Amino acid sequence: MTPHTTSSAVMLADLYAARERIADRVYRTPCVHSEYLSDLLGARTFLKLENLQFTGSFKARGAYNKLLQLTPSERQRGIICASAGNHAQAVAYYGRALQIAVKVVMPRWAPLVKVSNCRNFGASVLLHGESFDDARAHAQQLAGADGHIYVPGFDDPHVIAGAGTLGLELLEDVPDMDAVIVPAGGGGLLAGTVIAMRSQPRPIEIYAIESFNAPTLGASLEAGRVVKVPTNPSLADGLAVAEFGSQCFQIVRHELAGLELVDEAQIASAILRLLEVEKTLVEGAGAVALAGALKIREQLAGKTIVLALGGGNIDVTVLSRIIDRGLRVDGRLCKIVARISDRPGGLANLLAVIAGAGASILEVYHDRHFGPADVARITVSCVLETQGPDHIAAVHKALLDAGVDASLDE
Repeated sequence: MTPHTTSSAVMLADLYAARERIADRVYRTPCVHSEYLSDLLGARTFLKLENLQFTGSFKARGAYNKLLQLTPSERQRGIICASAGNHAQAVAYYGRALQIAVKVVMPRWAPLVKVSNCRNFGASVLLHGESFDDARAHAQQLAGADGHIYVPGFDDPHVIAGAGTLGLELLEDVPDMDAVIVPAGGGGLLAGTVIAMRSQPRPIEIYAIESFNAPTLGASLEAGRVVKVPTNPSLADGLAVAEFGSQCFQIVRHELAGLELVDEAQIASAILRLLEVEKTLVEGAGAVALAGALKIREQLAGKTIVLALGGGNIDVTVLSRIIDRGLRVDGRLCKIVARISDRPGGLANLLAVIAGAGASILEVYHDRHFGPADVARITVSCVLETQGPDHIAAVHKALLDAGVDASLDE
């Protein structure tokens, strides 16, 4: 079969040149087999661990490749970029290594760990706007006013080629792969992966995954052109772009086996699974690959697949909330609201029934102020650790069977 070629300003040769160029400072991350996920998905599953890059994400590849090709005069002028965090960290780190002054513009809601890392790498950090697109517009305005070189996060041939080096590694690490699942975002990683995969004489399916809160690629594919969409805050903050890269779109638009959108609960559950089972800390934008694969497991059954885990930069303060949300999605955490007698023994009876049903009580909130109309009764909320949805149903039934007026707080 003749290899399929994609019309693009970025060619396969550019990916190989980028790989050689960035090899001294960009880590070739492992691509590991997961027995657990293979069983769960019904497909032989590998994980590309880009969270192990020094700056915590695949963005290191494109940023370094871009900076290495700046002229001496461009380096002297200094550089500026806009980012939700991962691209900014990569530009800051490699800018320092190349002795280039770096300014980064990030949305006000950017994760604190990413802001802190940029400053630790020596960059000047400016928080501006409520979205990535607000930050990008401001960064481009500053570049024009101050003469800095603007370094795009995804829609740039050098950035795409650098990101595509990940695809080259996959072809060597898993030569028999049938499919690869990639976060969409602005499209740099997805476009680079398409170029790498389409160099092969046999078809390799490419699935793009994005958040329902930023359905950028989906809207563009439906319209047949790049369109701007409103975005909402997401656990996958690295994917929260309002407009897919135009160069990236031309590369990927006819090359995808599918596009899947995932919601916040699915992202949280995927983060939790990777942390708990694979002992791998992945941020929301990286975990969408697993969340998406779980949605299309029937299409993946029996195949050899790779999930691109794009990054691992996540605030520990946010992580605790994600874990709780993921446990709730899995049915391992629930909240029971009961209306009980305010007389002695009422609360003890409620807790005894819950304990008898095998649930662990994590929190109890005793509410006399906003209870039932009957002043002899009160509302009690209990957060429980359970074993899954069936166990939650069994606990609820035990309470009802015991005559307790109880409901599940959804």
